[in-house]
Amino acid sequence: MKEARKSQSFAKLRNIPSSPRKMRLVADMVRGKEVFKALGLLHFSNKQAAADIEKLLKSAISNWEQKNGKKAESGELFIKTIFVDAAPMLKRLRPAPQGRGYRIRKRSNHVTLFVDTINTNEKDA
Repeated sequence: MKEARKSQSFAKLRNIPSSPRKMRLVADMVRGKEVFKALGLLHFSNKQAAADIEKLLKSAISNWEQKNGKKAESGELFIKTIFVDAAPMLKRLRPAPQGRGYRIRKRSNHVTLFVDTINTNEKDA
């Protein structure tokens, strides 16, 4: 598996302080899209998570360019896989009436994004 990862271009963003559920909404919006269309969608989205995924996508494109030694062209790259995992939670207490305390779970997440060329997928099929 480690050898297979060396041939793929990906980027990871870890410990993002927002809930995985909110991040998955944005991830579902761009899954399978061509990268420059996805960048446009993310740039003009009004969700806070979109800015984080936009930064991650630019990083993945840069990683692909470094591995292949050429610039990414429009229509060549697409988002092959994107997934959001839960990260460790911060557990806090908020004061409540009659001396009690309500638990607050401050969630965070990890995002992993793989990019691939469209023509490599056609060879595999």
